Amino acid sequence: MIDRKLQALAGCAAAAGLALAMALPAAAQTGAAAPVAGAVRLGVAVAEMDVVAKGWSAKKSVLGHNVVNDEGKKIASVEDLIVAPDQKVSFAILDVGGFLGMGERRVAVPVEQLKPGPKGSFLLPGATKDALKQLPHFVYAKAH
Repeated sequence: MIDRKLQALAGCAAAAGLALAMALPAAAQTGAAAPVAGAVRLGVAVAEMDVVAKGWSAKKSVLGHNVVNDEGKKIASVEDLIVAPDQKVSFAILDVGGFLGMGERRVAVPVEQLKPGPKGSFLLPGATKDALKQLPHFVYAKAH
């Protein structure tokens, strides 16, 4: 189930990237001014609506959900998903530990390692909270 959801998310990211890549060079070549709101089609075309309607929400289906170990104990929660430059969902950013915002630790785990778990959670086979805390701390890249 997670594989299907992550593939759908990657497909949406790819479509958005393709649309942006196609729009920017055309505007640059014509020397046209920036688009004016209402002058450019925004949103989803009728043909694309079926894909959107059958899709899923990362916010509702993945983000914030618990990650459990083989014993069913909570060891982390999914905080974010990273879409790589090749437009594939490649890493899940997990929040390990912490209490009331103190001592939080974010780590990156390849999405292939996550499996569907009980009650909407994700299983990380062979993992422990202590092992996750030993992974390098994940820090978001700074915007240029």
